[in-house]
Amino acid sequence: MISIQQTRIEATLAQLFRDSKYDILKMMKVAAKSFVRPMQPSDFKEAYLSISSEQGKDLKQLIQDKNLKNVVEFGTSFGISTLYLASGVIETDGHIITTELIESKALKAIENFQKAGVADRIEVRVGDAVETLQGHREPIDLLLLDGWKDLYLTIFQLLESNFHSNTIVYVDNADMNETRVFLNTLAKDSRYQFQSKHQGKVVLITSQHWLRA
Repeated sequence: MISIQQTRIEATLAQLFRDSKYDILKMMKVAAKSFVRPMQPSDFKEAYLSISSEQGKDLKQLIQDKNLKNVVEFGTSFGISTLYLASGVIETDGHIITTELIESKALKAIENFQKAGVADRIEVRVGDAVETLQGHREPIDLLLLDGWKDLYLTIFQLLESNFHSNTIVYVDNADMNETRVFLNTLAKDSRYQFQSKHQGKVVLITSQHWLRA
C-alpha cells in the first residue's frame, strides 16, 4: 500500500516540477514590480517557489531517519514541499499541518494532495499563518519554514512552546537577507544549535532546551 502511495506522490511531483519550469519568468515580472513598491505575497500567487528535488528527498530521509510524525509547514504554495513531507510521514505514520495565505494556491495544493493519494495525511489551513497557527498546542517534531521570510521569527516564537528535545526546525532560503536576520537573532542565544545544508540554502535548528515531550 505504501509503495503505491509513494508512486502516486512521485508522479504528482514530476508533473508539478514540469509545471514550475516557468517560475523564472514569473519571478522576473515580480522583480520588475519591486522597483515601484515592496514585494507582497500576492505577487507570487502564480509562482511555485518550490524547494529542489534534492531538498525534498533530503526532507523525506530526515523524517524517516528521525521517525518524525508531527509536522508543521509554513508556506504550502502548490504543495511540492508538502508532498515530500507526506512521502516521509506515510513511512512514520505521521501527519502534516500546512498553511497557505493565498486561497487559490491552497485549493490547487489540495487537488494535488488528492491526486497523490495523501490528502488524509494533510490538514491545510488557509489564511495568515499567525492566525491559523494561533493556539496550536500539540508537540511538533518538524517545523518547515518556507513562507514569507519576514514572518519566520514570529512563527518560530508562536510555536516554540510545542517543541521538544528532538524537534528539528528546517529553515529554507537561509541564504536570503530576511532569513539571515532571523538566524542572526536566534544565534545570539546559545541554547540553539545550527547545521547548514545544501550549500547554505538550508539551516537546521535544534535545541536540547526544548523539553516538552
